[in-house]
Amino acid sequence: MGQKGHSKSRGYNFFYGKGNKNHQLETGYSVHHRIPVASAVKRVEFVSNRMLCIVLRIRWYNIIVLNMRVTSEEESDDSKGSSYEELEQVCDQLPKNHMKILLRDFNAKVGRENIFKPTIGNESLHQVGNDNGV
Repeated sequence: MGQKGHSKSRGYNFFYGKGNKNHQLETGYSVHHRIPVASAVKRVEFVSNRMLCIVLRIRWYNIIVLNMRVTSEEESDDSKGSSYEELEQVCDQLPKNHMKILLRDFNAKVGRENIFKPTIGNESLHQVGNDNGV
């Protein structure tokens, strides 16, 4: 895995991981300065080049936020499958009693096909969706 770190700027604490030397596959979080990092941020874990996990203590419970960058639409189905397998393995290891939030760029395009009309009507930015959109 590439660089990882923590920095402060303009009222935010930034936690980041760098996927490779070209800064591709980056994941990160920005936490506003009003959230006390010392007490609210319990753990930041760089699971892989594509996944970053942050555990926040909010009042009486913990929230786990997973940030994962998935493969692009152009990559092979095997590559996509391995990222889903990685996510499943990580989720299986998380404590069952914590709230979990998944942030993810699915590289999806939702088109104006009939399948999407009940959800978004004719208001999509794309004429045609892709496999990740479906």
